[in-house]
Amino acid sequence: MARQIGKLTALGVSRAKAPGMYADGGGLYLRIAEDGGRNWQFRYTLNGRQRYMGLGAQSDVTLADARLKAQDARSLKARGIDPLDARDSQRATERAERAKQLSFEEAADAYIRSHKAGWRNAKHSAQWTATLKKYAYPHIGNLPVQEIDAALVLKVLEPIWEKKTETASRVRQRIESILDWATARGHRQGENPARWRGHLSNLLPKPARLRRVEHHPALAF
Repeated sequence: MARQIGKLTALGVSRAKAPGMYADGGGLYLRIAEDGGRNWQFRYTLNGRQRYMGLGAQSDVTLADARLKAQDARSLKARGIDPLDARDSQRATERAERAKQLSFEEAADAYIRSHKAGWRNAKHSAQWTATLKKYAYPHIGNLPVQEIDAALVLKVLEPIWEKKTETASRVRQRIESILDWATARGHRQGENPARWRGHLSNLLPKPARLRRVEHHPALAF
């Protein structure tokens, strides 16, 4: 097999113009289409089936890189693994990982859109957006929901927890709801870092203890 590999040269590849299949050996081919399109293909037979695996456009993949890709495919085939099936599985895994990269702001927008029809009035969704934009987005808006942990939630809440306790409580509840939604949608895994009971309740003072009674100003004599 080794003697049959390496038939092509970089110069020969650059000069090839006529449509057809140019074999490098070991199942690797440069394919030139009638319309002038040029791409690499790996051809192989597995379990009696002939298969064709694209390795990329010749303008993007050099001859050396195409040979490495073909070698990887041959190694998989030698172990009884279909290279096309292995690539499809890898791509599916990568798509799933990218789906988990949904940012908190994107998740919040999606959550609000999916729930606002059930809210009593339009002001409610506007209030959600306004509070999150003011207090949460500057700290976690651009971060993937999967990366948000207790430390980041505290970074949002601690500056306003004592001064604006009621607002901070609403922000916490909204973050918790959005992260729960993201978990249900498969964008994150693990515990919700904005959960109050048994979690943030151990890290922040209870809101009831922080609310102060505001007396009316005394009347003038």
